[in-house]
Amino acid sequence: MKSLLQFLSEASAASMQAKKLNLKSDGHGGWLDSRGKFVATTEDGKLKFVDKKKPKGQEEPTGKPRAAAKPEPKAEPKKAEPEATNKKAATPDGGEEGSGESEDTLTVAFGRFNPPTVGHGKLLSAARKAAIGGDLKIYPSRSQDPKKNPLDPDMKISFMKKMFPDYSDNIINDDEMRSIFDVLINASEEGYKNVNIIVGSDRQAEFENLAQKYNGDLYDFELIRVISAGVRDADAEGVEGMSASKMRKAVVDGDFDAFRRGTPKELDDGDTQALFDAVRSGMKIKKKKEVSEMWEIAPKCDPKGLRDHYVSGSIFNLGDIVENLNTGLIGEIVRRGTNHLICVTKENYMFKSWIRDVMEAVVNYPGPSGVSGKEREVGTDSNREYAMRMTGTTSIKNFINKYKAKK
Repeated sequence: MKSLLQFLSEASAASMQAKKLNLKSDGHGGWLDSRGKFVATTEDGKLKFVDKKKPKGQEEPTGKPRAAAKPEPKAEPKKAEPEATNKKAATPDGGEEGSGESEDTLTVAFGRFNPPTVGHGKLLSAARKAAIGGDLKIYPSRSQDPKKNPLDPDMKISFMKKMFPDYSDNIINDDEMRSIFDVLINASEEGYKNVNIIVGSDRQAEFENLAQKYNGDLYDFELIRVISAGVRDADAEGVEGMSASKMRKAVVDGDFDAFRRGTPKELDDGDTQALFDAVRSGMKIKKKKEVSEMWEIAPKCDPKGLRDHYVSGSIFNLGDIVENLNTGLIGEIVRRGTNHLICVTKENYMFKSWIRDVMEAVVNYPGPSGVSGKEREVGTDSNREYAMRMTGTTSIKNFINKYKAKK
């Protein structure tokens, strides 16, 4: 027979578990989700989900296991050996606080962080709070281009670990995690039953719709929660108003003081200058006149310029391949809306993007050169302009005269 202390401990553990999943009690040991659907009962102090499936790690092997993790520095820590920051405290009955659901739940944050800012610290803090002692993984995207993603993934992650040392072990450098779908598929294959996705408030609906739409198809979770890290206000001062767009604009303007205000105190002045220079180098800025238009570098800082180019049809046309800057998904534009695009990936998965959240996809970015696909197409105006730019030629006539054979 259970002691009163053991009974109360089990009841408390189940309640904490349900609270983290946003479930409500029916008053009889059962639990309802936000839509009032009966989803779980309390058994032995833990939640037992209705029609609960075995984690994939416990199923009979049906195929070849996923490839092993990469060597350092890109190795991902094994789930069986959680980091010290994720260790669970003992409960009065000798068990572990947070055991059960927290072991089955992964909290993830996926984003560009290009460059990382003090505002991203708020996102990481919200992610740790949502994890409540469970597994937390932060996945910086792999995109790189000279306009909106000037830092390469390795350099970006190196700076992130300096800026956010408390999360160093949680920041994952895995070149296979290119989109939120890759992250969710990987988590499902590792046996996690539930997943929390931490995003900015302005992206919550986008991630919610996308993640729920393909649950049971690409991946299989009992519960997916998309949690807001807080309100973002582009016009606000301080942390709430800081963004990577403002940081890139500061680099374009040569305003180091504004850039410094966007970095946390953990990054000293020397490292901040190094980050400033790295972003400047990645954007290939040498002279002011060489800088692209602001709507290309920081669309949030020039929404009118972006809108004008979109309406005129000079960007984002049917058949173009674009990348969603929030989710990492790459697809072909199949429909142009008033201020949004409907795109389809090569795997035939559809996603919607606001025009401010996409860029022309750069596949297999070669590094500092940043030569787009159009510029590599021989015979096109883009290729001609690229060749002229690389040779310092201002017109075709000058180019011909420069290399004309002298008699």
